[in-house]
This record gives sequence, C-alpha cells and structure tokens, in this order.
Amino acid sequence: MQKDLKKYVFLFTLPVFVAFAVAFLIPFFLGIYLSFTQFTTVTDSRWTGLSNYIKAFADDKTFLNSLWFTVKFAVVSVISVNLVAFCLALLLTRKIRGTNLFRTIFFMPNLIGGIVLGYIWQLILNGILYPNATLTTDPKYGFWGLVILMNWQMVGYMMIIYIASIQNVSEDLLDAARVDGASPLQVLRNVIIPMVMPAITICLFLTLTNSFKLFDQNLSLTAGAPSRQSEMLALNIYNTFFGSVHSEGIGQAKAVVFSLLVSGIVLIQLKLTSRKEVTA
Repeated sequence: MQKDLKKYVFLFTLPVFVAFAVAFLIPFFLGIYLSFTQFTTVTDSRWTGLSNYIKAFADDKTFLNSLWFTVKFAVVSVISVNLVAFCLALLLTRKIRGTNLFRTIFFMPNLIGGIVLGYIWQLILNGILYPNATLTTDPKYGFWGLVILMNWQMVGYMMIIYIASIQNVSEDLLDAARVDGASPLQVLRNVIIPMVMPAITICLFLTLTNSFKLFDQNLSLTAGAPSRQSEMLALNIYNTFFGSVHSEGIGQAKAVVFSLLVSGIVLIQLKLTSRKEVTA
C-alpha cells in the first residue's frame, strides 16, 4: 500500500508546486533580475549592473533614513506588543468572570483594515496633539503614533496565541512547582515561559515581519511626513518605484535589499528562540 502511494506523491504535490512557483518563485527571481536593470515594463528591461543598488544607498538619502526608522519601530513594537499581549494572556487565563468578553474586545481591532486604522488613529492622535502639533509636525509624533497603532491592532491577535499556549501548560507541572514552594514569579519564569516558548517563537515571528512590512498604516497615518522622515521601508520602496520615470529599477533594488534583510533577521530570530523550546 505504501509503495503504491509513493508512486503518486509527485502527482499530488505537482499542483501545489506549480502554484507556488507561479505565485512566488518566478516573481521572486524575476524581481532579483529586474533589480539589475532599467525598465518600465518586464519586456523592455536593459541591464545596468549594480547601478540601481549604488543609487539606492549613495544617491537616495531617504532610504537609509527609512531603514533606521523601520528598525527602531520594529524593536519597540516587537517588545511592546509581545509584552502587553503576554501579560493580558496571563490575566485572561485566570478563572475570572468575563474573560471571553475581554478576549473578544481585545481581538476585534485586528479585524479592521490597516488603512481604516490609520485614519482612525490620525483623527484621535491629532485631536490629542491639537492645537500645538499634529502627527506630521515632528517625526517623533509619527513614530509613537505608529507604535500605538501597531499595539492596538496586534496585541489581541498575539494574546489569543499566548492564551492557547498557556492553557496547554500541564497542571501537574504547575502543581508540582507550587508544592515545592515556588513563588508565582518563579512558576512564571521557570515553568510557564519555557513551556510557551513555541508560542513566543511564533509571536515574535509575526510581529517582526508585520513591523518591517508595515505599509497601509504608515501611508494613512503620516504618509511619511514631515519631509519623508516618518517614512518606513515599504512606503519608501513604493514611493521610489512609482515616484518618477526610470526609477523602477531603483525601487526594485530596494525591494530586494528589503526582502533579504527581513528574511535574515527572521531566520536568526527563529533559530535563537527555537533553541529555547522545550517539550513537556
């Protein structure tokens, strides 16, 4: 029976592989090729070598500013989102009334689109800052506005993942730790956190990738103002690609650098956190 099934493995996996190749592999490698060319469409590309990469780093100062702005945003957002989500998960796994209602309320912002969220928080934060300033008066206002928006949108989603993982921690382990005289903090540090490391790995992965790829919220909240100082990488690539004639190659070069950067950071994060995972 197993031998007969092995004969048809390729046949059953072929549709998935074809879809993956068409939707991801071909565009990815075509994008890398186009980053070394000057083009307006795929059919009129002209090889230019490394000139697009040189222009992206040497001639376009906004790219490095966007890179630094995005890295700072990712660090602050990843820490704050996961810390708040984990604390809420701890609270909402206790046997108190209304936990299901609170879980629903905290999760609901994740269902709202990024553009809508950006305009909602633009109105709220500009109302708070008015009349002395707006989100576009100073890049620090835009930075913290994006951090608040990111937390409001992502905390509920990460919280649900943490709740599911905490609820799977063996009660026998928790009872044994308490019987041995462990304090609540020691139980958290030595039992709960090690046992939920797979969830921490997933949540760090999701928040890292979402922080670096943030586009809709950045566009609707500040649009990079003032003077593109609150512009994140995804928005910078978009503005470069569609900003002027013959800048498509530069935008594509930035996109390749962006992809490699995010992939490298995420792979390092997955490797580091996976090492700390334990099994019950």
